[in-house]
Amino acid sequence: MIGASSIRKEGRAKVLGTACYTDDKLVPGALHGVTIRSQVPRGILRGIHFGEGIPWAEVTIVTAADIPGQNRVASVVHDQPFLVGIGEEITHMEQPVVLLAHPNRLLAERARNAVRLEVEELPAVLDIDASLELRPLIYGTANLLKEIRIAKGDPESVWATAAHVIEGEYRTGAQEQMYLEPNAMVASVERTDGVAHVTVWGSLQCPYYVHSALKQLFGLPAEQVRVVAMEMGGAFGGKEDYPSVNGGHAALLSWKAGLPVKLIYDREEDLACTTKRHPSRTRLRTAFDAEGHLLALTADFVLDGGAYATMSPVVLSRGAIHAAGVYRCPHVRIHARAAATNTPPPGAFRGFGAPQSLFALERHMDICAVKLGLDPVTLRRRNFLHTGDTMATGQIIREDLDLDGIMDRALAELGYHDKKAAHTVLNQEDSPLKRGVGFAVFMHGCGFTGGGEAYLASVAGVEGCPDGTVAVLAASTEMGQGKNTVFAQIVAETLKVPVEQVETAEVDTDRVPNSGPTVASRSTMMVGRILQDAASAFRQSLIQQGFLTEPYTPESFREAVRRAVAAHGSLRSYGQYHRPPNIQWDDATYQGDAYPTFSWACYAADVTVDLDTFEVKVEDFAAVQEVGRVVNPMLAEGQVEGGVAQGIGWGLWEEVTTRQGRMINNQMTNYIIPTSADLPRMKVVFLENPHPAGPGGAKGLGELPMDGPAPALVNALANALGPLRLDEVPMTPDRLLERCEEVTHG
Repeated sequence: MIGASSIRKEGRAKVLGTACYTDDKLVPGALHGVTIRSQVPRGILRGIHFGEGIPWAEVTIVTAADIPGQNRVASVVHDQPFLVGIGEEITHMEQPVVLLAHPNRLLAERARNAVRLEVEELPAVLDIDASLELRPLIYGTANLLKEIRIAKGDPESVWATAAHVIEGEYRTGAQEQMYLEPNAMVASVERTDGVAHVTVWGSLQCPYYVHSALKQLFGLPAEQVRVVAMEMGGAFGGKEDYPSVNGGHAALLSWKAGLPVKLIYDREEDLACTTKRHPSRTRLRTAFDAEGHLLALTADFVLDGGAYATMSPVVLSRGAIHAAGVYRCPHVRIHARAAATNTPPPGAFRGFGAPQSLFALERHMDICAVKLGLDPVTLRRRNFLHTGDTMATGQIIREDLDLDGIMDRALAELGYHDKKAAHTVLNQEDSPLKRGVGFAVFMHGCGFTGGGEAYLASVAGVEGCPDGTVAVLAASTEMGQGKNTVFAQIVAETLKVPVEQVETAEVDTDRVPNSGPTVASRSTMMVGRILQDAASAFRQSLIQQGFLTEPYTPESFREAVRRAVAAHGSLRSYGQYHRPPNIQWDDATYQGDAYPTFSWACYAADVTVDLDTFEVKVEDFAAVQEVGRVVNPMLAEGQVEGGVAQGIGWGLWEEVTTRQGRMINNQMTNYIIPTSADLPRMKVVFLENPHPAGPGGAKGLGELPMDGPAPALVNALANALGPLRLDEVPMTPDRLLERCEEVTHG
C-alpha cells in the first residue's frame, strides 16, 4: 500500500456534499454566540455599558467575572486571558472582552453593536523596532516573548582576516492562512447530579490542546471534558492554538446559559482577530574567503510576536535553527528574539518560522554571489552540507545527503541555464517585459524541535471492529492533507490487507489517545511510525491468540478480527513514541540533534516583470524534494502544489494591511491571494531516500513546500531587474515600483 496513490478516504463525502462541517451540525435549541472586542490597541478596561433597544434579559452575557477556573489560555506560556476583566489591561485591538448569546443570530449581532467598552487608552507599541527600543515597556522587562542563542565556533575571530564580509537586512510580512472554512465551534455543557461535563465540537487541528485549555478554564478533571474534531475546511496552522480561545468562549456561553452554543466566525471577523504568520526582520553578516567558501555567519533574527506568546517560542525555535540553512560553516552565531507588540498575536502557519529565516538566507546568498563575482549555483555548490558535516546546533548529518543532485535536478527541470542565457539577451531589448530565473535550496526539520517528541510521548493505536475491519485510533486531524488516507495505507501495509479494510476513527478525545498535535510535518513520520508499531502488535496478537494463521488472505484476516472482537468484546493495540538512542538535545544551549532528520529541496522559478504595471507573472516552476519514501504520490504532489501556491502568494501579493495594529483589508476582495489563473505549471519531482525512523522510510513533507517559493521568486526578480533592493516579501507591484524609483532617483 505504501507508494500507491490510494483514493482519498473522505473524498467521496466531500464531493457529494455529505461531509459534516461544524456549522452543518444540527443542534436543537442552540444559541448563537458573538464576541465583543477591544477597539483600541492598548488601555485599561474601566467599564462595560449595555445600550438601549436590546432585550438584555433574553441575552446570555459572559464577562471575565463569570469564568469558573483560570482566566488564562493553556499554551506554551499561560499569559493570554480568555476575556479582559474590569481594571485589567487591553493589549491589542480585537481582544475579547464580552461574550453574548441569543437564540436569534440577527439579534445577537444587534446586541454586539449595542455594547460600549469604556477604556482608558495607553501608549501602544506597534512594530518590532519600537518594541526592541522599549518604547514603551509593555511585556516583562525587555518586551521579549522568547530569546534564543545558538553558537558554533567564534565568528569574531574571522571578520578581520576574511577576504569578503557581506551584510544584509531582510523583512517578511504577515500572511493569512485563508482556509476555506472560518473558525467554528459548538459547545454543550451538561450537568448530571451536580457534575458538569463540557463537550466541544469544532474545526481544530489539535484536540488535546483544546482539551487542556478547557480543563484549566473550568477547573475540571480530564474525564469531564470532551473535544471532537469535525470535518475541517483547511487550517495550515491557523487552527492550531486559536481553537483553544474560541472553543473556550463557546463553552463559557454554554456553561452560563445551560444550552448548547454555536460560535461561528464570518470571514471578516476571522481575518481580523485570528493568528497570522509572524512578520520578521533578519540581519545577516557573512564572511567568505577569496574562493567563496563560507567562513562565518551571524544572524539577528526577530519575529513580531504580538501581544501574547501563543506559539511564538516554538516558531522562533524553528526559525532560529533553520537560519544557517543548508550550508557548511565553521563559525556561527544566531541571536533570535520574539518581540511583543500591541497587535493580535500571530501563531502557527505552514513552515512555522523557517520560511522567514530561509527567505533571508537564500536571498542573501544570491546577493553574496553577485558581490563575489560568482554564479549563484557555484557559490552554493562550494558551501553545501554533506554527510558527516556539522550544522549550527552541532547536529551531524548522518544520512546520505546529495544537495548537488537535488539542485541540479531542479535547475534541469526548469531549463534554468538555457533560460538564463536567453533572458539575458531578451532583457537588452527596449521592452517593458523583463524575464528572470532564480532558485532556492533549503531544508525543513521533521517533527517537533529538540525534545518535543519525547516530551509528548505520543500514543496511537488500531482497533478491531465487529465487521472485521480495522480502525485507526489517533488524535491527528484531517484538514485536507490526506491524513486519513496515509494512515490507512500505513496500517494496511503493516497488516498486509487492502486499504479498504482500514478506516480512521472519529477524532474524539473520549475514544482516541493523545497522539500529539497535527503540526510540524510530524503526522506521517512520527504518528505513522507509531501506528506501524501498533498494527504490527495487533497482527501478532491475532496470531498468538490463535485467531489468525499465516499466510492469510484479506478475507481470512477479516474473519479473524470478527471472531476476536466477538470473543473479547474489543481488541485494541497501541504504540508509543520512543526517542531513538542517537538523538540528543539540550534545550538550554540549543545544542544537539534539533530534529531526527530533515527533508531537503531546491525550488526554481521563471518570471516575467512588466515595467509598465509592475505586475509579476510566474511562467514556470520546478519543485524537487527529497522526503524519504513517498507514501501516496498523488497526495504528496498535491501537498507540494498547494505549498508552492501559498509561497507564491506570500512572495508576491499577500500583504496584511494594518491600522493601529488591526488588519483593515480583512475581506477576500482586498486581501489578494493567487487563483489558479495566477499560478504556473509546476513540475514536481520526488527523489526518494528512505529514512529508518519513518513508516516505510517516509519523512515529513507538509511544511517544506512553503519554505522555498518566496526566495526563489525574489531571486528571479533580481535576475530580471538587476541591482534593485529586493529584500522583502511580499514584493508587490507597489513595492517593486518603489525599488525601481530608488535606483532612478539615486
